[in-house]
Amino acid sequence: MERTLVIGRSTLSIRRAAAVVSGALIVAGAAQVSIPLPGTPVPMTLQPMAVLLVGGLLGARLGALSMILYLAMGAAGLPVFTPTVPLLGVARLLGPTGGYLLAYPIAAYAVGAVVANGSGVWRVACGVLAGLVLIHLGGLAQLAILTRNVSAAAQLGTWPFLLGDLLKLVILVPVLTRLTPTIRARL
Repeated sequence: MERTLVIGRSTLSIRRAAAVVSGALIVAGAAQVSIPLPGTPVPMTLQPMAVLLVGGLLGARLGALSMILYLAMGAAGLPVFTPTVPLLGVARLLGPTGGYLLAYPIAAYAVGAVVANGSGVWRVACGVLAGLVLIHLGGLAQLAILTRNVSAAAQLGTWPFLLGDLLKLVILVPVLTRLTPTIRARL
């Protein structure tokens, strides 16, 4: 016998709002795990992985809203950004890591849009890869503006992170494949 759960509109709105806030807090927590790398102003963090996770689990719209909330919290001066970069508030969005941060809503949206409810492994892998590429393009663009050199920007903000990004893909694909249908069914 199949059961159907009916959720009221106000309950659903509260769940979605809580999911958006939770997603922003997950990324804020992941930002606190930061390892400065020699020769680059960009630290290695768990933020991109958290962004992709939030986008995949919450879906395109809620994932992007969650990242916009995260950026608003950081721009307002709350300590949600990586502590190893000495810029605060809006200045962080204009600094060497600002391009990555500004790409988060776009990356979360892309992952959420590609990772449909009940997606297969390959579709999830494509969504995570698309999100990673978008985050790197944002970071590369900002660093290219600051250094006035695309090659230097890639050396500072792309090449040192490729191996870690491959690891993120390997970890996130099975997690999202398994959890996305359950989480999205509740939103």
